[in-house]
Amino acid sequence: MTWDAVKVILIDNLPFLWDGIKLTIFVTFVTLFFGFILGLVLAWLRSFRFKPIKWMALSIINLVRGIPVLIQLFFIYFGLNSFSFIKMEPLTAGMIGITVNAAVYFAEIIRSGIESIDKGQTEAARTLGLSKIKAMRYIILPQAFRRMIPAFMNQVTITLKDTSLLYTIGIAELAQQGFIIVGRTFASFEVWTIIGLVYFVMVYSLTQISNLMERKLKLR
Repeated sequence: MTWDAVKVILIDNLPFLWDGIKLTIFVTFVTLFFGFILGLVLAWLRSFRFKPIKWMALSIINLVRGIPVLIQLFFIYFGLNSFSFIKMEPLTAGMIGITVNAAVYFAEIIRSGIESIDKGQTEAARTLGLSKIKAMRYIILPQAFRRMIPAFMNQVTITLKDTSLLYTIGIAELAQQGFIIVGRTFASFEVWTIIGLVYFVMVYSLTQISNLMERKLKLR
């Protein structure tokens, strides 16, 4: 492989790569947004004292965590779409699959972060007259959030990389664009080197953002 060969492939296929990058970033942000919201709900249900609700949330979390993301995508797109009354586009099915997968991990991150705070702080806040919700909002969550950042950012990078599985259901994200370019140029080594470097740059950037956030929060 020569630099000139890589440069030619990169320049000739830059629009396709850019389209793949944009779709990958879009899917990542949308699934993280909804995954975080759903994760909050699951973490809340997981904390219920009413055992049937708590067990239901725990069962959902364990079920999703126990099945590979690829199988979940196949189940949602191919399995559910086999019913005549369900018609999902590949992008919709893919985003649902990635969102649900991210949500169960966010739920556990949130739960473990909250539980890591000494319960005595909640009791002290209640003694001072704060309601349970205000104690959670002003006392517990700010401290728990700092502890959650490394795990949160780790899940963000995992979700970004999970989007590469969407090519299996025909979504033209970055990995699928790689297959298309390889089929046109037959330059497998060069193309997958470029694709790998693009993913590396995105993940590395997220890692640096995470490190920056940790340093800033520790300075306060």
